Amino acid sequence: MANIGYIQVVRHCNHFCGFCSNPTTPYTHTFETMKVLVDDFVQRGYFGVILTGGEPTLHPELPRIAAYASEQGLHVRMITNGSRLADRGFAREMAEAGLKLVHVSVYSLRPEVEARLRGATGTLEKAYQAVENAHANGIEVNINCVINKLNADHLDENIEYWINHHPEIRHFIWNNLDPSMGRAEVNQAEFTPRLADFEASLFRAMRLLHRSGRSFRVEKVPLCYMTEFAWASTETRKIVKGEERIVHFLDRKQTVRQTDWEHIYAEGCDVCTLRPICGGLFDRGNGYDPAELAPVFVSMEAIVERIITDPGDPSYPLRTLGAWRADFERRLAEARSAPRPSREEPPQDTTNPVGLITPESLRRFQAKREAEARKAQVVGIAMEHAEGALPGGVER
Repeated sequence: MANIGYIQVVRHCNHFCGFCSNPTTPYTHTFETMKVLVDDFVQRGYFGVILTGGEPTLHPELPRIAAYASEQGLHVRMITNGSRLADRGFAREMAEAGLKLVHVSVYSLRPEVEARLRGATGTLEKAYQAVENAHANGIEVNINCVINKLNADHLDENIEYWINHHPEIRHFIWNNLDPSMGRAEVNQAEFTPRLADFEASLFRAMRLLHRSGRSFRVEKVPLCYMTEFAWASTETRKIVKGEERIVHFLDRKQTVRQTDWEHIYAEGCDVCTLRPICGGLFDRGNGYDPAELAPVFVSMEAIVERIITDPGDPSYPLRTLGAWRADFERRLAEARSAPRPSREEPPQDTTNPVGLITPESLRRFQAKREAEARKAQVVGIAMEHAEGALPGGVER
């Protein structure tokens, strides 16, 4: 399987998004602590690694760890707000280090909306420059977007811009907002959308991309809100192919190994024909209403066949419905016999410790918290609970 793992290389950022689910923590990485995690992905036979954060480009040894991961045979990717990649020299350095693909996160092309979401101004210009610099240095560019209440009505407007002004971008990703952690948890009223808020604009955006021949993925959106494009659901594709995902969080969660992609369902979901391959409603933070879910009655096998025969994604070896069905039923039987993981605490892997807490990193954490608290007052949002960032036994 084409498993791709995540490493949070830092947990601080030069933006201040009010819906951030991975805010500042006192943990820090050195090259050596990141190297251990890269080696683990290699030993597990992973295809690639995504370097993320916080804002990963703020780590002084990012080019070095990217080069190391590339030398070990991993496909190296990065998720970034584009602020440092807007520097031509840095973009060239990352390309030379082996960065193959970058997800540039842009939430709205309306400057006033993007500024509110980012807690900063002038970010769009840097994102545009980052896209150009990456493309000029041979780095493939994807656009990443978190769906939230402020951009929910114009997701397609963003797509029209990228198609018209950056035809080289061929892949897009939407992540529905996770209301369970960080500032997203305490600012749900402003940023967490209703599913109905984005249903129409997401459909228009997916249709635009599909008609243009581009690819896309959607995370944390139940299939009843994207039925025509159900094959583009990240969770559905992973359920169909039996893939896992390991995330090395730079906080007290540490390493989380995700193999269960199912979340919350409504009573009516039991009769939905897509229930076996739907990830349901991702809602550990009680920010969504399961009453918005409704059963649909379309062919599950048509969706499965589209996924397993996708020529652009040859990772799943079984290319016929009969072979897939036997494999899927075997995996279902194994899952039923295994202990069900808690919805509150995803399964953790304690093979390797993730990051370090040092006196210096604690001092930086406290200073960053104080600066962010002042910023929160200025922009008018609530600060996340610090307890979520600290491991047991560490006092504020």
